[in-house]
Amino acid sequence: MELWGAWDAWVQRLRPACTRRATFEWMRIVLAGLCVRADRAGVTSLVRALALQPRSYLRLLHLFHSEALRLPVLTALWVRFCLEHCSPFQVGDAIVCLADGIKVPKEGKKMPAVKKLHQESTNNSKPEFIDGHSLQAFSLLVRTVGGFVTSVPLAARIHEGVIDSAREARKTLLDRLVELFFELVQPLARRVILVTDAYYASAKMIRPLLAQGHHLVTRVRRNAVAYRPPPVPRPRRRGRPRRYGEKIRLKDLLADTERTFVTALSPVYDEKNVEIAYLVQDLLWRPVGHLVRFVCVRHPRRGDLILMTSDTTLDPLDVISLYGYRFKIEVGFRQAVQVMGTYFYHFWMKTMTPRKRGSATQDIRKRSRVHKERVRRKIRAYHRFVQLGCIAQGLLQLLAIQHRPSVWERFRSWLRTMNPDQPPSELVVAQALRTSLPEFLADTANTHDLTKFLAQIRSRDILRAYEQAA
Repeated sequence: MELWGAWDAWVQRLRPACTRRATFEWMRIVLAGLCVRADRAGVTSLVRALALQPRSYLRLLHLFHSEALRLPVLTALWVRFCLEHCSPFQVGDAIVCLADGIKVPKEGKKMPAVKKLHQESTNNSKPEFIDGHSLQAFSLLVRTVGGFVTSVPLAARIHEGVIDSAREARKTLLDRLVELFFELVQPLARRVILVTDAYYASAKMIRPLLAQGHHLVTRVRRNAVAYRPPPVPRPRRRGRPRRYGEKIRLKDLLADTERTFVTALSPVYDEKNVEIAYLVQDLLWRPVGHLVRFVCVRHPRRGDLILMTSDTTLDPLDVISLYGYRFKIEVGFRQAVQVMGTYFYHFWMKTMTPRKRGSATQDIRKRSRVHKERVRRKIRAYHRFVQLGCIAQGLLQLLAIQHRPSVWERFRSWLRTMNPDQPPSELVVAQALRTSLPEFLADTANTHDLTKFLAQIRSRDILRAYEQAA
């Protein structure tokens, strides 16, 4: 009762995203199914997880394609909810967000935005090229009980694969990520430090962020160069003053043994008694045109790397610590794929011309207005599914943080690495919700709307078969 009562109270906060009460009830059914399902076979797994009537399948499909579920409002409500109910990780007065991309394999020949993608990974289980959707995602870094740090997913969107206008054709992945970032931080009304990998170390990222008072922490490639501030000539010469001084290859800073590196204990999480050496240099970076802070790090086990931040007042140890937390979004991706099935949607477009395997970006600028709107409608359905998956994963994380004892009590299973003193994973919380769902629905004193609505749409034949099997 405690877990589902808290879960339902949190979901009620998302009610304004739905224009009709029925839409909200079906959205709540989707979130419940995402939290308790044992497999990840698209919408059919939601029907099986809650023992719904077969006709519910078409109604769930309609929900993802319906404009009654307003995606921008839903995203803004979820971002505001995370800020209110979580303890954001802060550096000074700024909160920390993580951003990265994920490529999801898709084999559908009638799925818009599916294209041939290249995967840069040292993992042998990943093929070099796949057909799929390319998404970019954001998550919020939060502190948990006991000082643990995790990342709560905020949103993810498909940012390439379809060109439907000349304006969209000119946008790069970085431009689209910045647009999504500003859409998410608008409800926050807070200064944000964005942590990304080396792909996003670009002026297209830093300049828009600085214009709004935000900052970027990232890694730069070893072949990057920077410049010292130019010396002021005395007396001043004719012509335009020099903008850049001495050119410096950043990898030379790591190799220079004459420079004084500062030694300190590693601030990276889960590292104890590890001593690192770092060097701080505030240099001019030509893509941006002003000073940025570079932190060259020598790690005894992880090797050397060069970090960069647009905030020249940020402590170098904070820069190293923040970049270490970037791996948290990778952990969130793994949970979303292996446990939640956030990206396992299967919505085909009947009127679409079958695409060829290994095809490139789909250019529909010369297609009819009706066809373009159908493609946009299908992509919005993908986004609604992914957004609800992010919300379901965040709800499980919040239950793990705020109701840890109850989750472990309702888990009623075994793991080799169980530690009841730490917040459990999404897998453990999902199992606890799955175990306590029959008790929640069978409670005669329960007056939740969720219980009443589920009683109307559940299949009695399936429930009777479950009872006989038990």
